[in-house]
Amino acid sequence: MRQNFLTAPKNSIARLATLIVVFGLVTGCASTPNGDPGDPYEGANRKIYNFNDSIDRNVMQPIARGYVSLTPKPIRNSLTNFFDNVGYVNVIVNDLLQGKMTQFLSDTGRFVVNSTIGIGGLFDPAKAMGLRAHDEDLGQTFGVWGAGEGAYLNIPLAGPSSFRDAPGFVARTLLNPMTYLNPVVTIPVNVVNAVNVRANLLEATNIRDQAALDPYTFVREAYRQQREFKIHDGNPPGDGFDDYLEGEGDSAILKIY
Repeated sequence: MRQNFLTAPKNSIARLATLIVVFGLVTGCASTPNGDPGDPYEGANRKIYNFNDSIDRNVMQPIARGYVSLTPKPIRNSLTNFFDNVGYVNVIVNDLLQGKMTQFLSDTGRFVVNSTIGIGGLFDPAKAMGLRAHDEDLGQTFGVWGAGEGAYLNIPLAGPSSFRDAPGFVARTLLNPMTYLNPVVTIPVNVVNAVNVRANLLEATNIRDQAALDPYTFVREAYRQQREFKIHDGNPPGDGFDDYLEGEGDSAILKIY
C-alpha cells in the first residue's frame, strides 16, 4: 500500500491543490493530442516521470541501499508491518464504502489484533490467525461505484495516478493517525517510512528496467492494469498484464517513483 508523504490535513490538501495547479499549467503547453487517448498530458507526464526517476536514482536508491546494508532484515520487516498497520484505517474505511462487510469485519479484527498483540503493528500475529491483509483505497472505491479512470497522471514525488485515483492521496493522509501528531515526530517518521518502502522495492527496479524499452509506457500500462485488477478483486475484464500483475512483487514495480 502506498505511504503518504504529507504531515498534516491542511498541508495535504494545500499541497495536492498546488500540484494540480502546477500540473494544469504545465499540461497546457505539453499535451499530446495524437498520443494515447487515456494519457492526454503525456508530454507533461513524461517530464514528471523523468524528474521522479532522477530523484529516485540519485537520492532514494543510494540511501535505500545504505539502509539495507546497515539495518537487519527483521527490523526492516517490523518497520514495514508498523507502517502498514498505521495506514490500515484507510483500508477499513474503504471496505465499508464498498459494502464489503465481511472484509470490513476481518480487516477491523486484523487492525485490532496487530495493534495490541502485535505491539503497535511491529508484528503480524493476525496473519497466523487467518486475518489476511487487503489493499483498498478511495480510487478503488470510486471505481467500484462506477467512476471511470479519467486522464492518467504522474504526480511529482508520488508517481503514477489518475484523476480518479489522485484524491486517494488526501484521503489516505487524513485517515492516517500519524498525520495528527506533531511535525517534529511525523517528519522524521515519514522519512524513515519512505526509505523503508524504497528499500523494499530495490529488486523491482531491475525488473522494470530490464522489462521495458520504454519504462514510462511500461509503468503507465502496468499501473492501469493493476488498478483494474484491484477494482475487480482479481477478476478484471479483458486481457493485458493481468496475469503478470497478480504477484505482490510484480505490482511493486508501480510504486517506484
